Amino acid sequence: MTAVPHPRYEAAAPDRPGRRSLALALLCGALGAAVALLASRQRWSAGTVAVAGGDFPLKVTGSDVTGVPAALAIVGLAALVAVFAVRKGGRLLVAGLLALSGAGTVAAALLGATDSSALDEKAAQAAGDTAATATGLTYTAWPYVAVAGGALILVAGLLALRYGRLWPAMSGRYERDGTPRPRKERPVDPDRPEDLWKALDRGEDPTGA
Repeated sequence: MTAVPHPRYEAAAPDRPGRRSLALALLCGALGAAVALLASRQRWSAGTVAVAGGDFPLKVTGSDVTGVPAALAIVGLAALVAVFAVRKGGRLLVAGLLALSGAGTVAAALLGATDSSALDEKAAQAAGDTAATATGLTYTAWPYVAVAGGALILVAGLLALRYGRLWPAMSGRYERDGTPRPRKERPVDPDRPEDLWKALDRGEDPTGA
């Protein structure tokens, strides 16, 4: 007696990487944007400037040094949401924007990690001398926290580029050509006068004759 092979359930296999990559991209994108925004509000560097009364303390936050990481984090978050509102080529473009937002956040945070121009500007204001510069500079780890946030956004973008075609779209109400799906009319109930009037308004014969 010939054994009948059991059916192989291969149809569900493509859904697994789609679901896993979707969950991971959402987590990385949202967490990365939150981390980059948080890091931009923290103190990145400090120093002093000599004034008449002695050394005047100075400090700058990430947004004082550069507003690029925070701005790109917001762009990346918007792109992460927009990925689900578009399809095919549009989804590929938005996924690319998401990845570029992450890469730009990383680059801007790294460049700002040891940038003293914001401190020098505050030093000039405090001393009343445009030639004054900050001294005794110290730096914190917050710029590298922003780098980590940008890296997470970049990972979300790369996942969207690789697996975005497997993800669902928000606009399920519309067909692929953008036109709304036709609404199904409810059958006319002869026992309900309002249904009869509506049918007459549409030019239909409510009796079905």
